[in-house]
Amino acid sequence: MVMLGLGRLVVTLKSKIRSLKLKKPYDKMEKSDSMRVEIRSRKTRKLIEETLKIADSPKSKTFNL
Repeated sequence: MVMLGLGRLVVTLKSKIRSLKLKKPYDKMEKSDSMRVEIRSRKTRKLIEETLKIADSPKSKTFNL
């Protein structure tokens, strides 16, 4: 009885493994120029926001000329 249950389990696992092997892995998408520009502009905006936050804080050490 137990062997029958194990046999079914083995068959089920084998079929799942086969189905996983048949699936094609995804192809890595290359970044276009517009995507690169967008990524750079996001990083730039984030850097500007951080800089302004530091500059506007009352604890920042800035000099008035």
